[in-house]
Amino acid sequence: MPARADISRRRFLRRTAGAAAGAVAFPHVVASSALGRAGTVAPSDRITMGSIGTGGRGTALLRAFLGLTDAQVVAVCDVKEAMRERARTMVDTYYERKDCAAYVDFRELCARDDIDAVVVASTDHWHVLHALHAVRAGKDVYCEKPLGLSVEQGRALRAAVWQYGAVFQFGTQERSAWSTRLACEIVRSHWIGDLRRVTVASRFSRASPNYPSEPVPASLDYDLWLGPAPWAPYSRHRVSNGHWFHISDYALGFLAGCGIHTVNMAMWGMGTDDTGPVEVEGIGEFPADGLCNCATGWDVNLTFAGGVVMNFTDGKRHPLGVLFEGTDGSVFVKEKHLGGAVSAQPESLLQRKFGPNDVRLPASANHGQNFLDCIKTRAETVAPIGMTVRSDAICQLTDIAMRLGRKLHWDPDRERFVDDPEADRMLRRSMRSPWRL
Repeated sequence: MPARADISRRRFLRRTAGAAAGAVAFPHVVASSALGRAGTVAPSDRITMGSIGTGGRGTALLRAFLGLTDAQVVAVCDVKEAMRERARTMVDTYYERKDCAAYVDFRELCARDDIDAVVVASTDHWHVLHALHAVRAGKDVYCEKPLGLSVEQGRALRAAVWQYGAVFQFGTQERSAWSTRLACEIVRSHWIGDLRRVTVASRFSRASPNYPSEPVPASLDYDLWLGPAPWAPYSRHRVSNGHWFHISDYALGFLAGCGIHTVNMAMWGMGTDDTGPVEVEGIGEFPADGLCNCATGWDVNLTFAGGVVMNFTDGKRHPLGVLFEGTDGSVFVKEKHLGGAVSAQPESLLQRKFGPNDVRLPASANHGQNFLDCIKTRAETVAPIGMTVRSDAICQLTDIAMRLGRKLHWDPDRERFVDDPEADRMLRRSMRSPWRL
């Protein structure tokens, strides 16, 4: 990762390089008096941002970054007109200005050399391609979870982030939750003895009926919404937040969309951010018919080299959260949005004080602010790309094992299955032309 960088200097260098290549220059925000409610931070210290994807989660992230005074949102992008214009209005209203740009095509946003960082909160099947394009355009990236639709996609983004020296923050906000950090520090400090088993429970997807096709509304660029996914007839249900989450062409369902949170918490506590399991085996339940076809239930064991078993299951079989079980006790932690409660056996573990030889993990009180701070210092975020790919792979391997219905052997160093060409083919997905990694 590059040494400490000055934001203004980086912008100047980008503009100079862009002009030399004949690039189109976009105006900078240069005067504190013109900054509206962002004017409490000097222009040279503010990070200019663009947001790709302004649906429910994208709007929540947009609101969060608007509230951070060392960020300045200057552009939004969405293929749905209503969402795009709502986001533009939100930004303009907050800053008491009327100059937020709104794009249909993410490539136009990424082409702006006055944007330092991009927030990716689009549909899951677009996450990696949007992030890749931003990184290759010289941007730092905050990418909403889950990462992608295949192990190959995650590896490609990781390679690009490392190649371009980009700052990357994954949207697993649990890494900025005190409760998750406390539970993981207790486990990593061996207060529950030797770790033996970790149970990870997540919300699950739902089934749906089939729906008839409809004319594409003029307010939607449907071809760009589909992007790399296979062509399919339009229906309002296909593109609605209540359905696309559970359609395998666009997501792995809540297995990844929600499961990545608890999986990521477990990987932190296990100390396995830079590795993966060696065996994967379990069962899954899928709808027999209908538009939604992702897993509605699962119970999969992932065994790591040291013998620790991660039981990844759905919320019908186990309370939502992560249970760490060791030889001398246990710790259970809920996700932040569920209250982040931590319980332990024995209960006295929660009153114990950390000593000099105990493990203390990186602390972040605000996920977005941690991203901005790391952009300024070029330090690694609390949820960097390396651990992102490893955690996301757990969801991918779980889905593959369920669909093949047999035990799989995984090589975490090579990130390939062991002597299993059929399973290896499922580590990648084809993309509709002209899209590619």
